[in-house]
Amino acid sequence: MLGRTANGLFWMFRYIERAENIARLVDAGLRMSLTRSGDADDEWTSVLCSAGVADGYKARHEAVTEAHAVDFLLRDTENPSSVMSVVQSARDNARMVRTALTREAWEATNELWMDMKSMLAKPVRGENLPDLLGAIKRQTALIRGAFHGTMLRNEIFDFARVGTFIERADNTARILDVKYYVLLPSVSYVGSSLDNVQWESILRSVSAHRSYRWVYEAEYQPTNIADYLILNARMPRSLAYCYRKIGDSLESLARDYGESHMAHLTATKTLARLEGRDIADIFDEGLHEFLVGFIIQNNKLGSEIAEAYRFY
Repeated sequence: MLGRTANGLFWMFRYIERAENIARLVDAGLRMSLTRSGDADDEWTSVLCSAGVADGYKARHEAVTEAHAVDFLLRDTENPSSVMSVVQSARDNARMVRTALTREAWEATNELWMDMKSMLAKPVRGENLPDLLGAIKRQTALIRGAFHGTMLRNEIFDFARVGTFIERADNTARILDVKYYVLLPSVSYVGSSLDNVQWESILRSVSAHRSYRWVYEAEYQPTNIADYLILNARMPRSLAYCYRKIGDSLESLARDYGESHMAHLTATKTLARLEGRDIADIFDEGLHEFLVGFIIQNNKLGSEIAEAYRFY
């Protein structure tokens, strides 16, 4: 496969995953803003930080407000991580690799782009926001479903999967890091009903609210939630799950091409850091330090894959 095609598949599915992640972050921001007894607009600072676009927002707006934050995250094409921007980028990459996709996968991607162009043509009214966010989540899931249900399990499938799970792991790590250091207005709220509602919102943002209760059957506790989102390999948005899937796809690529690269070693080392660990060890190390190190390592892996498979 040409490196340009591998690059298109890798980034097409990173962008699709990012569109859903941004929608989930906005949904979490809406839920958490309702729990504030003071200025609800303050909550959106944490959402912007979690999305990694706080600096870009500040360059365009003097103050953080719900209306401006939502518009920046969903519609602003000057924000390369807005839903409209990443859907456009996903569709551009899909067009570039059109012959590598099944008709169903292409049509689902093109339909998402057309619907978002229509739905995001104007600022979204507050009463319409939940329906819009639901549409983004449903249609990105439709793309993944069409892809999984129709694609041959070859290198095309593997590059797409690696892109999906690198993006997903980055998102989960950022959400956890921002929650731990930004969301609580005061240490006095730890363990309070406000704290619990915010942790619940974070679980909802990664589609883990109900499954968390199945596993832990307990109140929301930071250690349990961190354990679930970092180390539980059965939870499809956990760091451990993502890296098992990345490792599987990289192994398939190594077999297909008959060689391994530095990326394979980086993925193996990262998975080793996650398997056999106890969450108490991670908290002793420092959750923030662990997550920052993970994000750096995850970005390194993406660069090494691009170099190994000549994404140019």
